[in-house]
Amino acid sequence: MAATTRDALDDEETQFSSIPKIDEENKKKSPLTLSQRLGLPDFFSPDVWRASVGELLGTAVLVFMLDTIVISTLESDVKMPNLIMSILAAITITILLLAVFPVSGGHLNPVISCSAALVGIISMSRAIIYIVAQCIGATLGALALKAVVSSSIENTFSLGGCTLTVISSGPNGPITVGIETAQAFWLEIFCTFVFLFASVWMAYDHRQAKSLGLVTIMSIIGLVLGLLVFISTTVTGKKGYAGAGMNPARCFGAALVRGGNLGDGHWIFWVGPAIACWAFYLYTKIIPLQHFHADGYKHDFFGVIKSLFGSDA
Repeated sequence: MAATTRDALDDEETQFSSIPKIDEENKKKSPLTLSQRLGLPDFFSPDVWRASVGELLGTAVLVFMLDTIVISTLESDVKMPNLIMSILAAITITILLLAVFPVSGGHLNPVISCSAALVGIISMSRAIIYIVAQCIGATLGALALKAVVSSSIENTFSLGGCTLTVISSGPNGPITVGIETAQAFWLEIFCTFVFLFASVWMAYDHRQAKSLGLVTIMSIIGLVLGLLVFISTTVTGKKGYAGAGMNPARCFGAALVRGGNLGDGHWIFWVGPAIACWAFYLYTKIIPLQHFHADGYKHDFFGVIKSLFGSDA
């Protein structure tokens, strides 16, 4: 009798102890709701809003420093100011990414936030919060720059913002110099896609991120951005074009504070990167989930030779 009772209690204990496991399995199998997929709880998460402060301040510093670099290099007497500008921009971006990464992931750019949301690394809600914070930060950075530069420099260099054209003095009066809208639009798409493809994907792929290390990845991102700035300003060779923006928030801050011709064609610096983000997302859905050599190197040349002679060793 005692043995029977003990067996019954053991069966009951086993039955109840298995309930949490079943519940966990059901939770894993149950589909996510629309609210969960959009990450709507992020709007009420203090941690997400604290992280957005890092994005705000980081973007403010980024805009202040980058626009200062643009003005100072173009004002200098060096033969290739765009090369110096690109090198300094690469160094600045790398340092700021490393500084903000522990706080929010180190986006500092709506392009990165948007593509990260599309790929699924962050939620759409977090991306929206980050992008708003980045735009506010960019505006504060532009205001800080406006407060320290003279009005003549502000007018001459358009506050270091993203420009397609500028009004310059000509022999018969003021003239507008720059590039065509279509040319700038395609450059924005191509350069932003290359930026995502050649550098940001390394940070998204946890295997590469772990293998290369944080400092290496951030340095590569800064280097690629610097190269793209140099390429976009060199390939056109047109005075008045500030190069591919690849950061809508940076372009937005200067355009809002400075106004004037910075608003002309401003949509290019948003629509172009948005198209590039979607193109990059489609690319991530096409490529294999595993690395190319995830299953080893079964086609190794010496392995082929061994197979010819019937050796499996």
